[in-house]
Amino acid sequence: MVENGFCYATTKENDPIFHTSQSQQPTLSFRPRGSLARALYEKQQTDHFLSQFDKSQWYHCDLSKLPPDLSSKFVELGPDDDTIKFLQQSEEKSDWVLTQIWHSIVKVFLGWFMTQTSINGWLQRGSMFVLSLQQFLKLMKVNEKWHKGSLLDLGAGDGEVTAHLSALFDKTYVTEVSTTMRNLLQNRGYKLLEIDTWQRSGPFDVISCLNLIDRCDTPNQLLKQMKTSLKPDGLVLLAVVLPFSAYVEAGSRGHKPTELLPILGSCFEDQVNSVVHDVLTPAGFKVVSWTRVPYLCEGDLQQSYYWLDDVVFILKAAN
Repeated sequence: MVENGFCYATTKENDPIFHTSQSQQPTLSFRPRGSLARALYEKQQTDHFLSQFDKSQWYHCDLSKLPPDLSSKFVELGPDDDTIKFLQQSEEKSDWVLTQIWHSIVKVFLGWFMTQTSINGWLQRGSMFVLSLQQFLKLMKVNEKWHKGSLLDLGAGDGEVTAHLSALFDKTYVTEVSTTMRNLLQNRGYKLLEIDTWQRSGPFDVISCLNLIDRCDTPNQLLKQMKTSLKPDGLVLLAVVLPFSAYVEAGSRGHKPTELLPILGSCFEDQVNSVVHDVLTPAGFKVVSWTRVPYLCEGDLQQSYYWLDDVVFILKAAN
């Protein structure tokens, strides 16, 4: 997909991939000899381009393309200190050449019998960034004194995203399928719940479901489970990658989900509208507020970091 001069694509695991369009590629005055030398030189050129890129574009949304009931609930964010810190750390890690080479070799070998998520957990690489604490508070329209009893983070991965929110809650619960990621979560001190029985530990004040409904086999069922597992004034923090592309990493025939979500639209705004009116409203949710953010991922020898476009909602039960 080409947008704003850039071409975005995904691997079969939906790892974020970013390429400059041909018109934006830097002109090479020479070609370094050797594949590694060329890779490092091209990475330097790409990272320089990324350093000049206007990151405010990540958060922009054309509200004129949306109905008033939805556009009025939009909260515009921007790259805050935690976002910049994540990008800087990603740049530093991507420059660890020997480590990145080792990761590439191990991924090829382990890919025969482990999922991409489990490989990342074993290597402790590929951490993600969605929202900082301050961005979450702004989206919630509350201040630092806001505090609740329980947070459940579904599909918490390595817990890096969970860590930004957990300070606001007395107890933090998590779920995760990957064994290696489960070990990391337990080492962080989070209460690990089973994916088939987590509802029994509710109700919860906030349920976080970040970039999961496009990766689970039965997303409609998951939405219903979240709705019935909230406290009366409970909220759901939901993030969805757009353009929407469902892919079940393990346990599904052909990596296709059993339940297909009817998310349509030719642009980001159209798909946001479809997520709300074709998925969330029928599932019994009302939008409290929403925003657009980059779903950031640590990089590799090709470039320092990657991203996908995320819509993030604060939801409450409609009844």
